[in-house]
Amino acid sequence: MLKFFLNFFKKKPLTLEDILIHPEGKRYYKDTHGLKKTSMDEDALKIIHRLNRFGHKAYLVGGCIRDLLLEKRPKDFDIATSATPNQIKNIFNNCRIIGKRFRIVHVLFKGKIIEVSTFRSLPDHRFQAESSKDTDILLKKDNNFGNAKEDAARRDFTINALYYDPRSESIIDFVGGYEDIKNKLVRVVGDPEISFREDPVRMLRAVKISVLHNLQLDKKTSLAIKKNRIEIEKASSSRMLEEYNKIFRTMESAIIFKGLAENHLMEVLFKEPIDLLKKDPDWLNKFLDKSIGLRLAIADRKMKEREELTPVIFYSLIFSDVVTEALENKKGNMVPIIKEALEPICRRLEIPKRDKDRLIKTFACQKRFKKKVEGNSAQNELFKSKDYFYDAFMYFKINAEAEQDEEGVQAAFFWEISTRIRPQSTSLIRGGRFEKKRRTPPGPGQGAPQPSGKNRKNDRSKDSENSGNREQNRDNNRERENKGTFRDMERSKLALFKADQDEQKKQDQLAVEKASAPEVSPLSGDVLPETTAESTPKENEKSPYIKKKKKYKPRRYKKYYKKGKENSGESGNSNNSTPKDVISE
Repeated sequence: MLKFFLNFFKKKPLTLEDILIHPEGKRYYKDTHGLKKTSMDEDALKIIHRLNRFGHKAYLVGGCIRDLLLEKRPKDFDIATSATPNQIKNIFNNCRIIGKRFRIVHVLFKGKIIEVSTFRSLPDHRFQAESSKDTDILLKKDNNFGNAKEDAARRDFTINALYYDPRSESIIDFVGGYEDIKNKLVRVVGDPEISFREDPVRMLRAVKISVLHNLQLDKKTSLAIKKNRIEIEKASSSRMLEEYNKIFRTMESAIIFKGLAENHLMEVLFKEPIDLLKKDPDWLNKFLDKSIGLRLAIADRKMKEREELTPVIFYSLIFSDVVTEALENKKGNMVPIIKEALEPICRRLEIPKRDKDRLIKTFACQKRFKKKVEGNSAQNELFKSKDYFYDAFMYFKINAEAEQDEEGVQAAFFWEISTRIRPQSTSLIRGGRFEKKRRTPPGPGQGAPQPSGKNRKNDRSKDSENSGNREQNRDNNRERENKGTFRDMERSKLALFKADQDEQKKQDQLAVEKASAPEVSPLSGDVLPETTAESTPKENEKSPYIKKKKKYKPRRYKKYYKKGKENSGESGNSNNSTPKDVISE
């Protein structure tokens, strides 16, 4: 009897039909969803048609269908198919297989990549009766292929599990995602606790999607995020850094980070900065008005104004309070203090060494921006040529605006505008780099051994000869450069003169054709009679439409033209020329 009651209350193993709301797949046709093929990528549709010709099922899937239903422009178009990666590679020549955990195919086109993945089945632990909290169900490999039903059941959210069939122009829904989009709801496919333990990055993505698309998290989903927030530490660091970079590029990073704070994920992801914020009991309501939230909001505004911001700039904005407090509490050389403050954060997040070094340099050179060396532009240009200058400058500028520091804003204006308009010194800076001056050999009285007697006189005579030769070489080089520039100027002038001549010929030809064409009455449309001989211009008389241009005479041949004129007697001051007033009489 006891065994009967235990078996009665024991959890039964889940089946595929328990996870799917519409096991056979509910279809929504064009009259219902209103999506058009013209709003979809042509190359993606070509891939689907080609896979269908080879006998494989293929659909558009994921975020592209979600964005189109939400009347937003999709960033990319993903395809799910029944063909395996090797079969896809045999069909398309312009593709490559990538990935270890998920083997997917990238089909390459000019300027874009379309991702094609194979239908996958559910992991085995989903069908077990019980899975204890201690057991690790993190997905490390997911290359078990299945059908469209199983593929929909293993996806993260219902709104991302919709399939679009271009042949019938219908949406296939297995999990109720179409209704969730209409209700503006983010819901996990299946049990949210198991889903987040399988892939902890889904917690971050759930918050990001809900904030960006103005959707609401399902109650079970929200509770599961707060309960399993520690699991996100098990996620792959490379995937987490990739997700951070995607958030930075959305231009809504401040609102997304506020959503992460409301769901208690910021306490795990960025523990040190949030511990400082928690000193204020009302920090969550004031998140966008203080420190991290305010700096990120200004950075988002800069991104919308087409400013280029790197991930290092965003990390520096997030870790700014930690470094500032460390520098206030400790005295001495700032570089070791900054390293000590950032080391545990960078180790936990596994930030690359290159970005970590640039972060340290960014914080270390902040005082340099307030030292405006206006007299010595070479020092300013040398500082601007550093590889970390842009990251450090943008952090300084955003921080000054956040703290409303007028002196800092003026200094940022100086570094952004003032130094740009100054001409560069060619003796110090060439090609944007600072060049050291050449060292001259030490002369007499500057550390060199001084000769005595006749040797000293001979050395002096040699030095004077060498200096004379150097000056002569300089003069020769200057003459060559002047001749070269003069020759180039003459060539450009001749080219412009020829172009003007050709254009003038075309204008003259058009004027002649216009003059010779018969006149038509604008009212009746009849050809008007020709004008009399008296009204027509004489042959020798110049046409008003044709303007004769002066003959071009190059500068270096000017003297030869003058000589020719004097010999032929065609100079401007000759006695044969008749004055204009005589002609008029």
